[in-house]
Amino acid sequence: MEEMTKAFYNENAYLYAKGTEGCILDKPIKEFLKYIPKGGRILDFGCGSGRDSKIFLQKGYLVDSVDGSEEICKIAKEYIGQNVKHMDFRELDAECVYDGVWACASIHHLITPNLKDVLNKISTALKEDGVVYASFKYGDTEGLEKLRFFNRLNEEKILTLLDGVSLNVREEWISKDMRVDRDRSSWFNVILERK
Repeated sequence: MEEMTKAFYNENAYLYAKGTEGCILDKPIKEFLKYIPKGGRILDFGCGSGRDSKIFLQKGYLVDSVDGSEEICKIAKEYIGQNVKHMDFRELDAECVYDGVWACASIHHLITPNLKDVLNKISTALKEDGVVYASFKYGDTEGLEKLRFFNRLNEEKILTLLDGVSLNVREEWISKDMRVDRDRSSWFNVILERK
């Protein structure tokens, strides 16, 4: 199912990038950056079009951008003007490198066992006081939706998911989809910290 999701993004890379590049996430960015030291290092984990990487770079942060879609990586590289690494989320192997990991609408494409594994890898990649921001479609189900796999989370499911994971919830809130062509569905936003 995760491979089907990657294929979807490779086949629809341009349309996806165009559809999301103008969607500025002011609140999530503000909430995330208040924990990141000036000039700190951020991993944009599933960077999509490069929209958020560009904002972080413009604000003076060091940014490593990665995505699971080769075609999206090409678009993001051109947009932000620096290398974007093509990488499966499960390949993350950094240790104590990042002040923050930004996983905006990205790791919600992982089945639960892989998501738990990746969250532990993210924890290992964080510095001692590092945080991760992640967003998920709101709910408690997982499955295919229009050729993509989604793992929906809510306030209860995040606690179950984090059992056995070395991260705690620091903040959480619900927001509406910012894209004008969408049905304004709800999103679950969470900031996690190392235990």
